Amino acid sequence: MTRDDIRQAALMHYVGVDLAWGDRKPTGLAVLDDAGRLVHVSAARTDDEIAERLAPYVAGACLVAIDAPLIVTNATGNRPAEAALNKDFARFDAGAHPSNTGKPELRERPRGARIAARLGLDMDPRSGRARRAIEVYPHPATVALFRLGRTLKYKNKSGRSLAQLRAELIVLLDLLEGLRDAELPLVVDPPDPAGPTSWQALRRAVEEAGRKSELRVVEDQVDAVVCAYIALVAHRAPERTTTYGDFETGYIVTPTLPEGLTPSPRPARPVAPVRPAADDAVREYTALHPELVRAADALVRLVTSILDDAGINYLTVTGRAKSVTSFAVKATREVDGRPVFPDPVRDITDQIGVRVITYVHSDVRAVAELLHDQLVVHDDRDLGEETASEGRFGYASRHLQVSLDEPAATQPGNELLRGRQSQVQIRTVLQHAWAEFEHDIRYKGTIPDEQSSDFDRRFTLAAGLLELADREFSTIRDRLRTGATGPILEPHDDDPRITPRDLAAFLAGQYADAGWSRTDRYAWISGLLLELGITSLSELSDTLREVDADALTQRMTYRYPPGAVRRLDDALLHVFGDTYIGLHGNADRVPALRARLARMGGAADATP
Repeated sequence: MTRDDIRQAALMHYVGVDLAWGDRKPTGLAVLDDAGRLVHVSAARTDDEIAERLAPYVAGACLVAIDAPLIVTNATGNRPAEAALNKDFARFDAGAHPSNTGKPELRERPRGARIAARLGLDMDPRSGRARRAIEVYPHPATVALFRLGRTLKYKNKSGRSLAQLRAELIVLLDLLEGLRDAELPLVVDPPDPAGPTSWQALRRAVEEAGRKSELRVVEDQVDAVVCAYIALVAHRAPERTTTYGDFETGYIVTPTLPEGLTPSPRPARPVAPVRPAADDAVREYTALHPELVRAADALVRLVTSILDDAGINYLTVTGRAKSVTSFAVKATREVDGRPVFPDPVRDITDQIGVRVITYVHSDVRAVAELLHDQLVVHDDRDLGEETASEGRFGYASRHLQVSLDEPAATQPGNELLRGRQSQVQIRTVLQHAWAEFEHDIRYKGTIPDEQSSDFDRRFTLAAGLLELADREFSTIRDRLRTGATGPILEPHDDDPRITPRDLAAFLAGQYADAGWSRTDRYAWISGLLLELGITSLSELSDTLREVDADALTQRMTYRYPPGAVRRLDDALLHVFGDTYIGLHGNADRVPALRARLARMGGAADATP
């Protein structure tokens, strides 16, 4: 062995192999050193070439991630690993193809297993040996690593043009380059004073490719880099990965699907070629994306706290940062040959967004009025009213373009929202169901042209029926508000708190004109009552007798219909004042409570 060979063997290497089924097509190879720097990337064809290229890097400690089946025992269908992975990732277009011994290439020992054996690697994913191989799959990995709403469409399939494939592959290159500043860094383009790096050569090949086959060679090597990075994550942070399947029946290792990540709508039209200016914008947005993800989380927390503080009932509040792929599609839009967004990073204003799903339509109005009161609203469109004004049924949703004023932006937790505009969509659960179903079906592109008008009629009919159902739900709730008091149940012996059901029934009678509150808010305020020493409905009733509810409502000048829990919250604040503000359960909302108490004109004379 040479001195370089000895030095290489002493390092940990992360190897990626995008393995072709046979030796007629190229296999992509990539190697990262123990610092995450790309030290080798190439294409090979035969097993001999693969072994020869990787020999210097697998002599010592290594983890080789192979994009190909290693263990296949089932005669037909999917392996258990593929079935389990597909449950999580198929909706992102990242499902795995079935592997079984019925396929000629897998009837005997799979090529991936032969390569691993030739390199002397242990294929057990739970092995503690220094030299190992694991099976991976780049598509779900990119979804998880980059929080993609769907996979990037850089693989050559029918109907995809060279320009489309190039645009999507450039997005992937940008995303990988953006990992330079990640917690587990990937440095694909380390400084090389001797001349252009292999990575620069790959990017140039993508930008200059004149045929799809030229992109294919680059695509395999880029996938190999993804595989190598999966190996790095699996070794450095195994808690961030999921192993689907097992050593006995086959397995796939991939970064874990982020909690709350949902598929993005399918684009209505193919991805346009990326203009040079748009390409620069996509690079900038890729670098900005991790911060936007954190900003979206902050916006969800802010909107949720606003709704909870107001006592408005809602089903869910979710948020997202626009995926890099969606941004790239929007950045390339043109009308009459001119870009719709000349400066995409500044002009595209829905980079972060929140969706509020309510139960009934009157709550949509209440949420919109509340956000007008609490945030700066730059635009407010009721798309349902716009559709109705045209004499049609269809998509219905309230869209607000919002930002924070300076005082709100300086509050703790809101720093990432400073100077940013965001979109808030508000719709009922029925409106949401229609919109999601219609969008998914229509943009899958599976509706034959001759049936398009019939589908349009059926979607319109469904929209009209759901609008009628929304009205009926509102009527049902309004009647329940004025007529239902609910049963009073005995408290559980092992919990001194007033039960949420008892409290809800009591408040329905106490505040007959108030809206319902979220179920978890009744449990929350029951805990505050326990801190005050109020453990029965009779004690609560005695406390509230001191409150002139009508006078308190006039002082608060609600701009939205407050829920029953908010009404009780204000009454307790009025009665107990600073004592209520000082409760442990109120620690995160002291400034808001003090502002409310000042609006009330102080607390009543009461002792807990």
